[in-house]
Amino acid sequence: MDRDNGPRVRVPEQRAPHQQTADTDLRFAVLGPVRAWRGGEPLPSGSPQQRALLTALLLRDGRTATAAELIDAIWGEEPPSQALAAVRTYASRLRKILDPDTLVSNAGGYAIRTRPDALDLTAAQELAADAEKARAGGDRARARDLFDEALALWDGEPLASVPGPYAENQRTRLEEWRLQLTETRLDLDLELGCHAEAVSELTALTAAHPLRERLRELLMIALYRSGRQAEALAVYADTRRLLADELGVDPRPELSQLQQRILQADEELAHSADEAAPAPAAVRPAQLPATVPDFTGRASFVRELGNRLATAEGSVMAVSALAGIGGVGKTTLAVHVAHQARPHFPDGQLYVDLQGAGARAAEPETVLGAFLRALGTADSAIPDSLDERAALYRSTLDGRRILVLLDNAHDAAQIRPLLPGTAGCAALVTSRVRMVDLAGAHLVDLDVMSPEEALQLFTRIVGEERVDSEREAALDVVAACGFLPLAIRIAASRLAARRTWTVSVLAAKLADERRRLDELQAGDLAVKATFELGYGQLEPAQARAFRLLGLADGPDISLAAAAALLNLEVHAAEDLLESLVDTSLLESAAPGRYRYHDLVRLYARACAERDEQPPVERELALSRLLDFYLATAAGVYALERPGERVLDHFSRTEYPGLTFRVRESALDWLFAESSGLLACARQSAGIGMARRASDLLMAAVDLGESGANSHQFATAATAVSEAAEAAGDAQAEGRARTMLTHVHSVSGRFADAEAESRRALELGRLADDPVSLGQAPNQRGIIALYENRHADAESHLTEALAAFRADGNRPGEASALCNLSRVHLATGRTASAVDLAQQGVSIYEADASGLALRLANGKYALGLALSGTGQTGRAQDALTEAMSIFRDSRQQLWHGMTLFRLAQVHLAIRQPAHAASHAEQALAVLRGIGGEWRRANILTTLGRGLAGIGQTDRAQVCWNEALSIFEELSSPEANSVRNLLRPASVAQAS
Repeated sequence: MDRDNGPRVRVPEQRAPHQQTADTDLRFAVLGPVRAWRGGEPLPSGSPQQRALLTALLLRDGRTATAAELIDAIWGEEPPSQALAAVRTYASRLRKILDPDTLVSNAGGYAIRTRPDALDLTAAQELAADAEKARAGGDRARARDLFDEALALWDGEPLASVPGPYAENQRTRLEEWRLQLTETRLDLDLELGCHAEAVSELTALTAAHPLRERLRELLMIALYRSGRQAEALAVYADTRRLLADELGVDPRPELSQLQQRILQADEELAHSADEAAPAPAAVRPAQLPATVPDFTGRASFVRELGNRLATAEGSVMAVSALAGIGGVGKTTLAVHVAHQARPHFPDGQLYVDLQGAGARAAEPETVLGAFLRALGTADSAIPDSLDERAALYRSTLDGRRILVLLDNAHDAAQIRPLLPGTAGCAALVTSRVRMVDLAGAHLVDLDVMSPEEALQLFTRIVGEERVDSEREAALDVVAACGFLPLAIRIAASRLAARRTWTVSVLAAKLADERRRLDELQAGDLAVKATFELGYGQLEPAQARAFRLLGLADGPDISLAAAAALLNLEVHAAEDLLESLVDTSLLESAAPGRYRYHDLVRLYARACAERDEQPPVERELALSRLLDFYLATAAGVYALERPGERVLDHFSRTEYPGLTFRVRESALDWLFAESSGLLACARQSAGIGMARRASDLLMAAVDLGESGANSHQFATAATAVSEAAEAAGDAQAEGRARTMLTHVHSVSGRFADAEAESRRALELGRLADDPVSLGQAPNQRGIIALYENRHADAESHLTEALAAFRADGNRPGEASALCNLSRVHLATGRTASAVDLAQQGVSIYEADASGLALRLANGKYALGLALSGTGQTGRAQDALTEAMSIFRDSRQQLWHGMTLFRLAQVHLAIRQPAHAASHAEQALAVLRGIGGEWRRANILTTLGRGLAGIGQTDRAQVCWNEALSIFEELSSPEANSVRNLLRPASVAQAS
């Protein structure tokens, strides 16, 4: 039993200096079968004894081996009578194969002279040494990568099938070194916060090496840091029982101490090395935006807020909330005060724009995820739910002095989860609404500037010389701006950029608007009046772009999408947009991406309603944008699903989209444009374009299976279905509801999915829509299958099959066949299940691409059917191929589900360690998606695998969690899990 205290790597042996070989193309391998190559071509290595001779020479690292040493290495204490002659024969044959200058005779013995990097073992030793140096130097990430490179050089069992005592000893030594390297690399994984990812590998390794305590220790740490405390303790219980039964000993003290730390919920143990001792930048976020150099006035507010922040130490967490109309300078004041208060918050400052004034405010869980990452929390350690993230956030801030600036909040409910809640921390909040329902907050109402402050701000931007000579005109300008800071800043900046203008010119330009500004200075329209100044100076083409671009929903817009909306070539659109950026009316969010400040967007839309003539131009612009998204998304869909007939039933588009030749680029575009695309679908449905909007959702269906986009997708599908229903468009509503069915099914909400699919089918019949007539019963069949309503499932899928065939939709036909295969499998008709799945796969394989996403669906069904007939080898092949395609296509749900099915296959062939490993991987891939029902099924299979490798305590933890889920969902699977938890069943499983 390995009872050392840590994962230090012992490099097998020191190498002697090498002499240069005459043949620099020769390479040798011993970390697997013993092999040789010249220039990439394999060389024959001869009989097993000849390979044993080659092994003995290669592992002497260039030193000479005598004939007696070689005889002992090959045959041990009982060599044949002609052993010396045999050695000479083997050496002669190897010399002919390799090179006379490579295998040389020396003092009655032999040696191999080759360059240092010709042997894979030498390369592994050098990589391991470099990894140790990187680790000692604090570069853990590089060290882990180098250890991975070293381990990748192994190709199965070292010195495989090489006979002799020397090879056997070396094989044992190399296997032990490989394990040490693996332990060290896993230790680095945990130090780097990759604990969730390490659980799967450690589960498999503890099954393969059950008495190796270091692996058990690493598994306990990985589980504990993944939030699975009960499983971590169960690993210790399993280990203690195994050691007592097999060796009659107790676990080593380090393992017992680890158990105690887990029982005590040791906070230090819960964090990786990177989290416990992160780099200064990670633990001291400095996210405040730059303060403006010309900050003016607000002295009483600066003093009031500064005093509250300065006294936050040792007191209850201080919250100050600034409220006022848009453009009144809330953010500028808050940022200025926050910078002055930085010395009082040495542990850092956090900042976020909550987008409260926009149509879609930032979600608290998203903000908490960003804050936790800024505070040094690894992605894998960030929980999914809002409550869990808020709790971890407060725990992370405990004992620190952090200032949190929450800018542009929508309401108190949005910011409550974002408040630190600990003494010594403070929060500054800005919002358009007064936070009267935010308990304990210090409320500050920010009004417009005084005339003196307004003139001072104007002077700082324009310059004293220009203002002093025209003081009265300057007073006229700031009065026309309603003394609103944002309005003054925009007007002054425009004047400062035009040296030929006088202040009087600017005042005269504002004169016509003075009455309107006087009337509207008490609200947001004061901002609108100020924007009129900048808008009025635009060239006609700029003004048109400014108006139309503001019509599009979504947080930002890409250059290509903007060009479509404006009906311009990309280069012409870029020139216009960059000129608007120069005027500060538009922001460049990133290269090739643009966005409006929320107030400017509202003003741009008002301009469009007022100035865009004829009015139909507004609708045409949004129609072009919808066409662009639909045409491009349809192209992505076609690359992923060649031959799919649904594309033929999409609405015709007038404006073209982007085209992609590579699937990877197409998927990159789809996921990068997800927010804008889904916002376009929502918006278009509401203005009479529900039919194309529903088609856009179908083309972008991959977003519905992405954990990051599924909520947005569901929101868009709901909006489109409601708009279509209001418009009486049965086809659009039916298609939108098929997408809602899909999202609900992916999330495990089967009752909701069934209701939507039933309505979708009714609408499909009403509209005689071949898309809904095929997809809706297909989806109903899948849902019924999940709910064990097999007769219903077969009926629905038979209906879908007929609809797809009537439409000539071959991929749809294959989908229905594969789903029918699963029904036949569930009802014991295994032979027909295989036949149906094979029919589906044959249709998919007939497609020229050969790697279409739908082929993975077919292989998945075929793998299940083959497994049901006991053809586990073929089942594994089919499922492995499906998993590869799902992974490459970013189908996270089906990637995880295929791992789960592979785990079930491994259970069937009595490979519980592999089953547990695949089930762990499935849980990791499906974090945040798939729903609790799927998670419970995977936990059940994981428990079976763990029980099969003797980890019964941990298995029971998994089963108990699965049982809780099934009982909450009232799922019939609960009964089988209860049976597993009976003592007799647990004992039998192990």
